[in-house]
Amino acid sequence: MNKNYYAVIMAGGIGSRFWPISTNKLPKQFHDILGTGNSLIQQTYNRFENLIPSENILIATNKKYKKLVKKHLSNIASNQILLEPAMLNTAPCILYSAFKIYCKNPDGIMIVAPSDHYIENEQEFISNVETSFDFCSQNDFLLTLGIQPTNPNTGYGYIKFDKSNNPIKKVLNFTEKPNLKTAEQFIKSGDYLWNAGIFIWSVKSILKAFETYLPEMFQLFSNGYDDYNTTSENNFIKENYVKSENISIDFGIMEKATNVCVLPTNFGWNDLGSWVSLQDKLDADEHQNTTIGGAVIFRDAKGNMVKTQSGKKVVIQGLNDFIVVEKKDVLLICPKAKEQEIKEITAEVKSTFGDKFV
Repeated sequence: MNKNYYAVIMAGGIGSRFWPISTNKLPKQFHDILGTGNSLIQQTYNRFENLIPSENILIATNKKYKKLVKKHLSNIASNQILLEPAMLNTAPCILYSAFKIYCKNPDGIMIVAPSDHYIENEQEFISNVETSFDFCSQNDFLLTLGIQPTNPNTGYGYIKFDKSNNPIKKVLNFTEKPNLKTAEQFIKSGDYLWNAGIFIWSVKSILKAFETYLPEMFQLFSNGYDDYNTTSENNFIKENYVKSENISIDFGIMEKATNVCVLPTNFGWNDLGSWVSLQDKLDADEHQNTTIGGAVIFRDAKGNMVKTQSGKKVVIQGLNDFIVVEKKDVLLICPKAKEQEIKEITAEVKSTFGDKFV
């Protein structure tokens, strides 16, 4: 394995759209959402172990999830867990990890990926990552993996690319989640890919980009140059991380930089961002009903997704296109068409029933 290869797995989010399963205390990445026997973070880690030395796989997470990370990834060393003292966006966590890698290995090439995505063809994914690593080790580019779109999904960002003959294309622009009409136009044109939020670059290239486009953040984290990978790292981060701007890598760097490229991929990707997106990856009956956990009798019912405790016996009568999720002392019944309101629902649950339920 190449000692210059690194992975940063981002595992600090809450996954609130997967409530009531995903909560502040036990977020989505620590659940076996797909029923594979491994949590999502375990699947992501295992995937990268096929290409990257295990000691070069870093987990960026909120400080309150340290014990959960250690529980799910028991072989990982404490210095491979980057503890964020505040829930900021992706840019600060990526800059922190880039400095940490650079101070250990200035020739490092890193992939940054979420901990909670679904990848169907893992061999194809690893092949794409290898291609990207090779490219970024020889070129000063910021590369992202683009997903061949299968439908005009309005929940994803889109990447417009230059149609050259090269396998890796220059990015022309990014578009945040478009409306349906715009998404349909994007698909029809053939010039767009879904933005998976998976990035590859050399640590030198990304640090240079931060210095150019987010100079204050760059200066803040560069002050810890002598602290990274030492016993004083945690204290430096605890004191300074909260001073950082709260901004995503997309807004802060990718949409501003001129040296951004994309590798179009087709490895079967899903961001598992919601119950409906999860349903797309589950086996359905002849009426498009899906079940996780319990045993369900569906009567005059179609298009439902039911997630219950293992062994629970459920009967669904006369219900179409609903999400039904049961977790110990919480039950959610919500039309799929209203799924985007789950975040609002959790706020009401918090104010009515208390913090422990969200």
